[in-house]
Amino acid sequence: MSGLIGKKIGMTSIFDENGKNIPCTVIEAGPCVVTQVRTMEVDGYEALQLGFDDKTEKHATKADLGHFKKAGTSAKKKVVEFQSFEGEFKLGDNITVELFNEGEFVDVQGVSKGKGFQGVVKRHGFGGVGQATHGQHNRLRAPGSVGASSYPSRVFKGMRMAGRMGGNNVKVQNLRVLKVVSDKNLLVVKGAIPGCKNSYVIIQK
Repeated sequence: MSGLIGKKIGMTSIFDENGKNIPCTVIEAGPCVVTQVRTMEVDGYEALQLGFDDKTEKHATKADLGHFKKAGTSAKKKVVEFQSFEGEFKLGDNITVELFNEGEFVDVQGVSKGKGFQGVVKRHGFGGVGQATHGQHNRLRAPGSVGASSYPSRVFKGMRMAGRMGGNNVKVQNLRVLKVVSDKNLLVVKGAIPGCKNSYVIIQK
């Protein structure tokens, strides 16, 4: 799918024509530079490699600097490949937020907020206080029994337990584009997207 690399700015809300308050997320989408063109003859598949967000030369490797120099651009912090772009693009071309239109639907992928080590109530939605998880008394947020006794004498894989939560790749699909602010490279989509403020996201058409 074609798309752009962006940065999550934060959340706000706007009113529609019926006066309904709609929660939405503001994304700084692009401009992205074409840093490599994958072709069927050389690479075995067709794709465009896009770079976003400048970084200083001292923070880039010699290999990176040479790679970006071919495209005639500065070193980039985030590089992602996209397939099935419509139209012809060549090295060094800029792709802006005008790739998207108001009213269409996009998928947004990012890394969810890391929440560290969490218990079963927060991580998996166990009953906890009130529903008194699994019926035991005096242990209001504990997971309760996790396995049988002599057979199978082990805990099955996939048992929902406490553990590290968040920090995963998450894709939210079919978010409606409410507004495209081309002069400021901003994209306003309905609803929430994964990640914290200023984290990188991938927007796909």
